[in-house]
Amino acid sequence: MKTIKYFLLFILTGSLAIASCQKSTNQDDLIIDDEMFEEFIDHHTAEISLDYLGIYHGVLPCADCEGIEVTLELGPGDSYTRKTTYLGKDDNKVFESAGTFSWNGAGNTITLNEEELPNQYFVGENVLIHLDTEGNRITGDLADNYELNKK
Repeated sequence: MKTIKYFLLFILTGSLAIASCQKSTNQDDLIIDDEMFEEFIDHHTAEISLDYLGIYHGVLPCADCEGIEVTLELGPGDSYTRKTTYLGKDDNKVFESAGTFSWNGAGNTITLNEEELPNQYFVGENVLIHLDTEGNRITGDLADNYELNKK
């Protein structure tokens, strides 16, 4: 009889051991909330990621001259100085202006606050891309001619 008790005790202990090693099939639903990932959203913008301060130069297309030579210096405190020359005109006069610029909400485009339209530039790595009067990139055959490159 002792053997039967030991045998039953052995079976009971073994059953408990096996039952405790099995994975639980009761799983909680995983709820993903967008707020959990806000700190992981990439907040890199041209404004905070690029070394955009400096002097940019290029020749923009012109309807009634050979081109508009533009030198634009972006300085500290969101300041700028712009020099433009209408090439092919008799006087080759240099027009200078200065003021402040501001960033758009996306942090990728600046607006020269004291200039008439078009006064916006998309800020890229070592380049400013002159935008149209509505703030869009200019497309077509001359699109590459609307870039000011950093010196």
